[in-house]
Amino acid sequence: MASATRTFTRALRTSARPAFSAAPRVAFRQGGRRFYSSEAPSKTSSSVGIWAAAGGALVAGGAYWFYQNGSSSATPKVFTPKFEDYQAVYNEIASRLEENDSWDDGSYGPVLLRLAWHASGTYDKETGTGGSNGATMRFAPESDHGANAGLKAARDFLEPVKAKFPWITYSDLWILGGVCAIQEMLGPQIPYRPGRQDKDVAGCTPDGRLPDGSRGHDHLRDIFYRMGFNDQEIVALAGAHALGRCHPDRSGFSGPWTFSPTVLTNDYYKLLLEEKWQWKKWNGPKQYEDKKTKSLMMLPADMALVQDKKFKEWVQKYAADNDLFFKDFSAVIVKLFELGVPFPEGTERWVFKTLQ
Repeated sequence: MASATRTFTRALRTSARPAFSAAPRVAFRQGGRRFYSSEAPSKTSSSVGIWAAAGGALVAGGAYWFYQNGSSSATPKVFTPKFEDYQAVYNEIASRLEENDSWDDGSYGPVLLRLAWHASGTYDKETGTGGSNGATMRFAPESDHGANAGLKAARDFLEPVKAKFPWITYSDLWILGGVCAIQEMLGPQIPYRPGRQDKDVAGCTPDGRLPDGSRGHDHLRDIFYRMGFNDQEIVALAGAHALGRCHPDRSGFSGPWTFSPTVLTNDYYKLLLEEKWQWKKWNGPKQYEDKKTKSLMMLPADMALVQDKKFKEWVQKYAADNDLFFKDFSAVIVKLFELGVPFPEGTERWVFKTLQ
């Protein structure tokens, strides 16, 4: 089923999708099961749970990369990457997303999005520390934080891309990987601008800045308000749980949130409202399972979105309108991916073409 879903998904891609256009996605959803996108998968997928080194000097939104031409005495050349250079990086990532059928649901998309999310979600607006400007998860102790368990796979996946395009910083590469993942999994277009600088181990953030899936609405507000998000944005970001799944050997939790963990839709919100959820009886941490199939899961932090009145209002809006979800998700994920980045004034945002 996972392989058939990926094949059908690729067939739906078009060469020039307008932002938030729903035509291919509507066809996909209408061909689905139980009003959701696809049947329950039989394999496992990478967790994108939002709860659960050198670059160059960055100027005017692009990296000035110096290299030697020939002998060591040659005059260093200066390479200033343009849109088409970043598009080439995007294409390289996109071409490899489904190269390994044995990896979870057959796509590295969810784990790449989780890497970009966790690299950005450490931001503290009061101190100006953390955020996507630094890629400090390359170093311990940040790489060993519990919330980042399993993300070495995503970092390793991107290493050959970094080797092929050595001028791009890890910070920009990780975020570009997240942008690529969203768009290639039939999500909305995500505007991107480069300009992040890599930092050393001194830039590592303390543990505890990312959401804890076992906690409730007060915790969610504490975590996201610290970054500068409001209630609507918290719920919009949670829609990323349409993708991927949790693993017992990483977060401790187990299972996917939706029946189509490699296609971005508003199913996460529909399932929260329409399914009957019960506590899962197992030896792991407390989590919910759907009563009907027992193949889906929700975390306590997910259920908090329908238990809290203000959060639930937005869950209902996004469940009823996929286009609204895509519009708001695109806006808030761009905000997340740019937290803590001192972009030079006038830095242009780009929208990359999806892989054909």
